[in-house]
Amino acid sequence: MPEPSHGRRALLSAGVGLGLAAPASAQTGFPDRPLTLVVPFPPGGSTDVMARLLAERMSPLLGQPVLVENRPGGATVVGAEAVARSAPDGYTVLVNSGTTLTINPLLMRNLPYRPESFAPVSLLATLPFAFLVQNRLPATIPEFVALAKARPGQLNYGTNGPSSFNNIVAVLVSEALGIRMQDVTYRGDSAQLNDFVAGTLDLLVVGGSSAIGPHRSGQGRILAWTGEARMPATPDIPIFAEVAPEAVGQTWFGLVVPARTPAAAIERLSAAASRALQEPTLRERLLNEGQFAIGSSPGEYAAFLGREMDRWRPLLQRMNIKVD
Repeated sequence: MPEPSHGRRALLSAGVGLGLAAPASAQTGFPDRPLTLVVPFPPGGSTDVMARLLAERMSPLLGQPVLVENRPGGATVVGAEAVARSAPDGYTVLVNSGTTLTINPLLMRNLPYRPESFAPVSLLATLPFAFLVQNRLPATIPEFVALAKARPGQLNYGTNGPSSFNNIVAVLVSEALGIRMQDVTYRGDSAQLNDFVAGTLDLLVVGGSSAIGPHRSGQGRILAWTGEARMPATPDIPIFAEVAPEAVGQTWFGLVVPARTPAAAIERLSAAASRALQEPTLRERLLNEGQFAIGSSPGEYAAFLGREMDRWRPLLQRMNIKVD
């Protein structure tokens, strides 16, 4: 992933559309009690794994327990709203995904929070998706593209709805490759996987271990990843960008706190998160989960969020998704 810009755009992005921190003098001695990382997903998923690994390592760096609280629901809206309404003191932190601060604000008309409801802390990691295809389908990208072009709209894939990130990435990659496929909406990942194993679905667009596990067990085959670099866990599997440079689509995880949280608290949280993410064992564990550890300053994360909002807006407008 390109290094975040430190120029004028980064400075502007840090102050526009995201909540500004209160003066550093507003809070000293932070933290002096336990903190909570709110995960807006159920336990066991990629975001939850990231949060628990991070909490374990941030706790000794901050000198306080760091607890993880799962608050799933509403495409991350339930957890995000809870954090946005919490006290702006740095003790309640949201582990946000790409959906929370990019897709939802662009699609949801009645969203109970806005990007400016939060102050950025750190970009934690990126997570590319894999096209997990049936073993009967072609084994290379050119052969797969040729088949899809010969059967427009006939190959199908599972999603969690039109506005889900895996569907949006599937559309982005399809446009880049010049193909058209059919999405099928499911309630939950397990139902998608069951139909894939049964042969009902031609492919899944899934991230991390959700793709690596079935690939290694022979239940399917990873055709390619949607990231910017090959996955160390599957070095023989290409990325779509090798044949179509614009076919890069990945979600990410980051930390944000309520707007107006004191700058001293934000800086302490950011430093602890970035230091934790430099630990070799943590980085290796995340790679095995299909995630690339990053770690950034609050300003760098703000600039990243601004770029992602600009990047996804045109595609979402073309997709014309309606979400209440």
